[in-house]
Amino acid sequence: MPNSIQTIQVRTSPAYEVRIGGGLLRSCGAYLWDLLGNCHMAVIADSTVAALYLDTVTASLRDAGFTVSSYVFPAGETRKNFKTLSAILEFLAEEQLTRTDCVAALGGGVCGDMAGLAAALYLRGVRYVQLPTTLLAAVDSSVGGKTAIDLAAGKNLAGAFLQPAAVLCDTDCLKTLPPEVFADGAAEAIKTAVLSDASLFNCMEDGGFRFLEPAPVIAACIQYKAGVVERDEKEQGERKLLNLGHTIGHAIEKCSGYTIPHGHAVAAGLAIMTRASEKLGWMSEYAVKCHDGGRICSALEALGLPVFTGFSAEELAEAALSDKKRAGNTITIVVPREIGACELKKVSITDLLPIIRAGLEG
Repeated sequence: MPNSIQTIQVRTSPAYEVRIGGGLLRSCGAYLWDLLGNCHMAVIADSTVAALYLDTVTASLRDAGFTVSSYVFPAGETRKNFKTLSAILEFLAEEQLTRTDCVAALGGGVCGDMAGLAAALYLRGVRYVQLPTTLLAAVDSSVGGKTAIDLAAGKNLAGAFLQPAAVLCDTDCLKTLPPEVFADGAAEAIKTAVLSDASLFNCMEDGGFRFLEPAPVIAACIQYKAGVVERDEKEQGERKLLNLGHTIGHAIEKCSGYTIPHGHAVAAGLAIMTRASEKLGWMSEYAVKCHDGGRICSALEALGLPVFTGFSAEELAEAALSDKKRAGNTITIVVPREIGACELKKVSITDLLPIIRAGLEG
């Protein structure tokens, strides 16, 4: 069994464990057997992750006693659509999975969303587990039960809430990540720090996070998110804070035809909203005194992340009109007040354009 495993309880309904540490994919079979019992495990992975880890996971599951099948779809955000979802659902039906069986999402955020949504829809809901292989999935998307696909109108517009039965974050997987993919996850970690914890932000501020042991940062992000999700599982209030940087970030993704990765888009969205908060007087006096806005942007740049975008305010505002946080003629944005504290602000959709313009100014 792997050593130095950290365990975090997520007390939703149902509750589940998140385990963080090295070697968890090699030993996943024994742990999941104890948790789930004898069942058919359908492993879903994209083509990039399958080449790296699918054999390891399926061998561990079979050794533990599971019946195992697998489905591999082409990698990329552009595959997060109804066509891929339909193919996964047909696969589950062909494999004759029942409600006592389980789906395993092996990969990053796209795979977690696709496999999770398929599990939510198939037979009106079967169990699933998250086996995140990217930093972004580990610190954010694998926890909380959000599953979705993209529509032509925007990102994550068709989905469901379904909490996983377990999440196993194998930190050894991070060693195979290209720098730009690691940076995608770092953007979500910085977002979490800006929301919740100045000390967490401090340890990532100079870009040195990439050289640190990742487990403590992953654990800190998950612990914060778990608390938010426990208090607001279906995103009626507080959980909307987790969308810091995402309204503009999703607009950037859409405008780029999803060629700009999620983490890079969120980084730019966070920087734009931070500058807007400074210019519009929404930041606290303490944050202004401590130059928190500049520190946030500098931290993103230190990790190789963008703090601007080539798209115009008009393009971004138009794309943001499809955001999930829109309600009628208003939209809820997340405003940085200082490092470690943010607030929700409901604004008119007509006010979104000047807010974005303020954030695009250098």
